[in-house]
Amino acid sequence: MKTVQIESFKMIGISVRTTNENMQAATDIPELWEQFTSKSILNKIDNTVYGVYTNYETDYTGKYDTILGCKVTSLEEIPKGMIGIEIPKSNYTKFSTKGNLKDNIVYKKWLEIWGTKLDRKYIADFEVYGEKAMNPMDAEVDIYISIH
Repeated sequence: MKTVQIESFKMIGISVRTTNENMQAATDIPELWEQFTSKSILNKIDNTVYGVYTNYETDYTGKYDTILGCKVTSLEEIPKGMIGIEIPKSNYTKFSTKGNLKDNIVYKKWLEIWGTKLDRKYIADFEVYGEKAMNPMDAEVDIYISIH
């Protein structure tokens, strides 16, 4: 893990309000992935998909929004049924995981993150599913946690 500064960026996607309590997110987030298609996102910069966690009620144990989407150049045209957000400029701790997505490598990395002593902001955290994640059998996913 290392600390990096990320500039603010805009994205458009779909969202769900969920919680880690009673493993609810384990149902809600895969359902969100099933619904997601990046084809209808206007002004997208590339095909990288971002999984954003934001609007935290408290911390990772409370309710939060999960948004799947793509970076865009503008939030002026948001398709019906989607939302637009701007991720603020911040310092982030970067984690990476590699392997078969069906082996829950991303969830296992989150278990590790939840066990760390980071000074988290709980503003916006995100996963990046870029070119390195295109092969689900040998994917590499980066996770960025906003910190003070």
